[in-house]
Amino acid sequence: MRVLVLGCGYVGTAFAQTMAEQGALVQGTCRSADSAEGLRQAGITPILFAGTASAELIEAAQTATHILASIPPGTEGDPALLALSPTWTPKGGTWIGYLSTTGVYGDRAGGWAFEDDPPTPLSIEAKRRAEAEAAWRAIPSPAHVFRLPGIYGPGRSALEQVLSRTARRIDKPGQVFSRAHRADIVSALTASVAKPNPGRIYNICDDHPCASGEVIVEACKLLGREPPPLIPFEAAGLSEMGKRFYSECKRVSNARAKEELGWKLAFPSYVEGLADCFSDLKARQGL
Repeated sequence: MRVLVLGCGYVGTAFAQTMAEQGALVQGTCRSADSAEGLRQAGITPILFAGTASAELIEAAQTATHILASIPPGTEGDPALLALSPTWTPKGGTWIGYLSTTGVYGDRAGGWAFEDDPPTPLSIEAKRRAEAEAAWRAIPSPAHVFRLPGIYGPGRSALEQVLSRTARRIDKPGQVFSRAHRADIVSALTASVAKPNPGRIYNICDDHPCASGEVIVEACKLLGREPPPLIPFEAAGLSEMGKRFYSECKRVSNARAKEELGWKLAFPSYVEGLADCFSDLKARQGL
C-alpha cells in the first residue's frame, strides 16, 4: 500500500501512523519544517504543502493506492483538490476518503441526522464542507465521505479544558451534541479501507449524544475537581461562532457505519473515552 494523507492534523496523523504500522509506505502533507520533523519521527514521509502542488505531491497522488483528505476548505474550495485537479487523475481502484463534518446537517431540533438526509448547513464553514464533499465525490474515483462531530482524544479533551481552567458548563435545556474519540474515527477509516464503497457517506460518532456539560462533569470527577458552575446560555457571552455552534441541536446516527463496515466502537460514550484520555494523561505526566 502507498498512502497519502492530505493534511496531517490530529486525525490524519493518527490514521497515517496506523497505516504505517500495517506496513504501508505513508506520505503526508504539512505546512512547516517543524511539523515535517514530527512526521518523520512518526514514520511518515512529509511533503510541504501551502496551496501549490509540488512535483513531489503530484507524484505521491498519482502513485497512491489510498488517499485521505482532511484539509479544511477555504473560500475557493478544497485546497488540495484545487491544487491537484489540473494534472491528477486517481488510478482506478484507489481508496479515497474525505473527512467532513456533521455540521452539514445544520439544525435538527434535537432529532436524528442520517446520511441520506439532504445537507442543510447553517454556517459558512459547514456550507464549504458540503461543497467540498460534492467535489470529492465527483472525481473519477469517488471519495468516501466521513462526517465527524466533535473530535476528542488523548491530549485534546475536556480534561485539558478543566486543567487549563477554560472549561465552562453552559446551560441550554435540551441541547445535545455528538462526539467521537479519535481512535474510533481511525478504526472506521481502516474498516472502510477493508470494505470500500466509493462515494458512500458515513456518520462517525459515538452512541451517546449529550449536553457538553455532562462531559465537563465527568472530566472533573476524574481529576478530583469541582465542576464549574452552570451558566445560562443567555448570560454566557458567547462569540458569534459560539452562538452558531449552540444554534444547532441534533443526534447523529452511526447505524450505517456499524452495519456496512462492521465498525465497532471502542468508546461508545464519553465515559469510556475520557477514561482512556485520563490514562494517557497520567502516563504522560508520570502519575
